[in-house]
Amino acid sequence: MGQGRREPRRVQVYDEELGDAVARAQDGDEAAFAVAYRLVQPGLLGYLRGLVGDEAEDVASDAWLEISRDLGRFKGDGAGFRGWTATIARNRALDLLRRRRVRPRGTALEDDVLELPGPYSTPDQALETLSTEYALGLVAGLPRDQAEAVLLRVVVGLDATTAARVLGKRPGAVRTAAHRGLKRLARQLRDLGDVGDVGDPT
Repeated sequence: MGQGRREPRRVQVYDEELGDAVARAQDGDEAAFAVAYRLVQPGLLGYLRGLVGDEAEDVASDAWLEISRDLGRFKGDGAGFRGWTATIARNRALDLLRRRRVRPRGTALEDDVLELPGPYSTPDQALETLSTEYALGLVAGLPRDQAEAVLLRVVVGLDATTAARVLGKRPGAVRTAAHRGLKRLARQLRDLGDVGDVGDPT
């Protein structure tokens, strides 16, 4: 179902700059790698905090070590790099969770997590009407598949196809999970006052 539907690739305003930085970093430019890190890290850290809570910084450090080691193997543009880094970070997070044999737990995120470059969609604006800590506390209260889909689509900014690759699911399943999660968040936000409609992060 929905396999024939193609959605436009979700592009962040900074993806062109990111793609250029990654290409230069692959040629050995350390300053360019720092630019790529600066553009990707806030969303990646927000995603990891949704998965592993307070250990997100450590998991992110491990992920960036792997990213820097394998950077020469990456092929793609800025949006593709965001998806690739999210996959690596998720794998490191799942390794940690397997070692600890616990389910992901939701925790508060720092105020800078949702301060991503570029224009914000309605879900971003709705989440920002509350403190970041409270808003992502709401996200953490979603069922895991919905929470992860919302984090990847809204915080990391991935399109459904790329998020599906990260999660090992079909794009339609990710779209559905994100839609259900955002609808549930919208109901909770409306209970607090009129924040408008929260739709799909497309």
